[in-house]
Amino acid sequence: MGLMTFLRNRAGFILIGFIGFAIVAFLLGDAIKVGKPFWADSQRVVGSVDGEEISIEEFGKKVEQSEAQFKQQYGGSSNPQMQAMAVENVWNGEVANILLSKEYSRLGLNVSGDELFDLLQGKNPSPLIVQYFGNPKTGQVDRAAVLNSLKQQSKNPQLKEQWDLLQAEVEKQALQQKYGNLIKNSVYVTSLEANDEYINRNKLAKFNYVSLDYASIADASLKLSESDYSDFYNENKARFDNPAETRSFEYVSFSVNPTKEDSAAVRTQIEKLAGDFKTAKNDSLFSAINSDVKVPYTYITKGKLDPAVDSAVFALPAGSFYGPKLSGNSYKLVKVIDTRFSPDSVKASHILIDAAKAGGVDKAIKLADSLKAVVEKGGNFAALAAQYSIDGSKDKGGELGTFARGQMVPEFENAAFNGKPGDLKVVRSQFGVHLIRIEKQVGSSKVAKLAYIEKNLTSSSKTKDAAYKKATGFLNEVKGDDFASLAQKKGYTVGVADKVTASQGYAPGLDNPRPLIKDAYAAKKGDVLGQVYQMENAFVVARLTAIKPKGQLSLEDVKKDIEPLVRTAVKGKMLTEKLNNALKGAGSLDQVAQKVAKPVVPVENIVFGNPVLPGVGQENKLIGTVFGSAVNKISSPVAGDHGVYAFTVSAFSNPAPLANTYKQKETMLLGVGQRALGAAFQALQDKSKIKDNRVKFY
Repeated sequence: MGLMTFLRNRAGFILIGFIGFAIVAFLLGDAIKVGKPFWADSQRVVGSVDGEEISIEEFGKKVEQSEAQFKQQYGGSSNPQMQAMAVENVWNGEVANILLSKEYSRLGLNVSGDELFDLLQGKNPSPLIVQYFGNPKTGQVDRAAVLNSLKQQSKNPQLKEQWDLLQAEVEKQALQQKYGNLIKNSVYVTSLEANDEYINRNKLAKFNYVSLDYASIADASLKLSESDYSDFYNENKARFDNPAETRSFEYVSFSVNPTKEDSAAVRTQIEKLAGDFKTAKNDSLFSAINSDVKVPYTYITKGKLDPAVDSAVFALPAGSFYGPKLSGNSYKLVKVIDTRFSPDSVKASHILIDAAKAGGVDKAIKLADSLKAVVEKGGNFAALAAQYSIDGSKDKGGELGTFARGQMVPEFENAAFNGKPGDLKVVRSQFGVHLIRIEKQVGSSKVAKLAYIEKNLTSSSKTKDAAYKKATGFLNEVKGDDFASLAQKKGYTVGVADKVTASQGYAPGLDNPRPLIKDAYAAKKGDVLGQVYQMENAFVVARLTAIKPKGQLSLEDVKKDIEPLVRTAVKGKMLTEKLNNALKGAGSLDQVAQKVAKPVVPVENIVFGNPVLPGVGQENKLIGTVFGSAVNKISSPVAGDHGVYAFTVSAFSNPAPLANTYKQKETMLLGVGQRALGAAFQALQDKSKIKDNRVKFY
């Protein structure tokens, strides 16, 4: 449909399209620094990267565009989770853009005028140009359409704005490609590494083992000491580096789901509504006014409605009434206005006339009728589209391609699907006046025109007030340390949200947690948050239970989390000692097995590159030790993930020599290069000072 039509609905993609590039697969993660308290920074700054500030004004616009993009992609209305995704995507893009721009400058990377010309209209077009101006079947770019669109910039300010955005994005992607190639070309794989990788994935081991499972020692029989915790912590300190500050809170949720009384009241209301609906004179207006979910008053195909009613409704003849039907959390009422068989898809062209420029709607329709008469007498539709149409499709003779129902505005859709190939139709829509030529219609299936009402099963004010009263009563009574005990005393269930980051848009059991998370990051450990938070179907009271700062966590910070690991480590020491005793004086693995009353288990065809023990699971340490051992020698105990093992290697089977070292290197380089790209960006982050104040605004 050309650049204008395509970009009209996709401007957000251009502004933040950078996020889709491969580099961003490695962006940021949790490695963002939460800086000094946000009240010490500018009130209009959402964050900064190496002193370069990100203003909330520009950031907010991009968040809105990203959120609109998600709504278009996933459908439905915006929600807290969608907004959180949008905020995260835009933040990642802003940080990456600043860091990479500085890196491009440092490295002297740029896109010359000749390169940009080639990317926009030359023999090596950018993927974006291919996307907007390419033939979907052949992938070939319509260069004439590109040039024509570029020429139209001087006459069309909106088109110029879109081209400016597109050109900036093309240039940005070209720089990203150069930077990515620079990083990837800086790494290599040696022949020795290629051969080692081949051996690791093809050399086979055959061995026998005896195991003492950790599960053989009951958890209840262990009493962990402080030294057990400190020993484990000191041996594994690298595991406790926290990439970003997190906070944990406990909460009590007071449900406002509809009661039986509420359901009965809604049922009474819906039955009255059904009676009024049956006799309504204006079905489309009545359904539009009374439905909580809007379904277009146009022909739809089977499968578009709730599965609980879809098949039943499409089996009914025109004039039928269906419902009330309770499905999920809503009642459905459906009037079948008409049914017919209709094409599955239509291929069409159009000429779009701007009513304002034509001097009004009447004159625009008159012009469309005149053009229709010219075409009916043999006039060239494509030439007329190029001359009169204001849509980007004019560059392709007005061609819109093939589309299914639901992809065009209702007026356009009805004309295209209700006519027949060869028809010329003049219709008016929100975009102007269209002269449509139906080129082709494909397939045929039943469609129905429905007046549809969906009423949600909602809670009454009485139910909501009662839940809020309980929540405020609990908030006023709880003191902090007695949060869990008071909740238990009153019969309330305590939920837990653990390790929540400042920008996180979700929390277990909570559908709208952002206000709560925002306050949690302004509270002190042990504080009961000072308000009742409203979720979709509940009121929530919460208490901050833990703060884990960015950087090296203390033993106290991780003590609760590592308890299972410490318990396993203690069991490992006990079972290692037991197996060591059995190994003393033993001349074979069978003798060891006899002493510990365990069987000898034979395994074969084990490879180093896939360290899985059949029937047990992944055992990296065990398999790694096996491949470093001598044949026919009893091993020392190996504390693995599931137990402690002793083994004897029976044989190794070496693969045939590597036949194609070059191909092996190429395969490995793909992974090595990608990891290098991520590591390079991680290094940029680690060396940068990033302040994240998003929690102040979202």
